[in-house]
Amino acid sequence: MTASKGASHHSLEPDSQSIDCPASSHRALGSDLDRVDAHAIAPHEYEEIPDLTDEMFARGKVNRSGRPRSANPRKLVSICLPAEVIERWRATGPGWQTRMADRLSQLDPH
Repeated sequence: MTASKGASHHSLEPDSQSIDCPASSHRALGSDLDRVDAHAIAPHEYEEIPDLTDEMFARGKVNRSGRPRSANPRKLVSICLPAEVIERWRATGPGWQTRMADRLSQLDPH
C-alpha cells in the first residue's frame, strides 16, 4: 500500500511496500518516529500477528462516514450566467447556491 505524498516512509511489510507520512506529523506527535522509520520489520515479527479468520471477518462491520444519502439528491448541471448575476447571488453569503436552487424550484418553467 503506497500513498502518493510525503517526506518519509513507514514500512508496512518486509518487501518494498511503504506508506508516506509528512515530516510535519513527526513534530506534531512529539515522538521519535525517525527511530521507528529506521526499524526494518523482520519476518519473525509477523509471527506475533494472528491470522484473520472467517469468524473475524463476519464480526466486522463497515462504518460509512460522511453525510447520509439524500432522498432527493442533487444533479450537477453546468449553465452559463452573466457575471453580475453570480456576483449578486454570491454577495448574499454562504448558502447562495441553495437559495438560488430554492428560488428556481418555485418558478414555473412555462
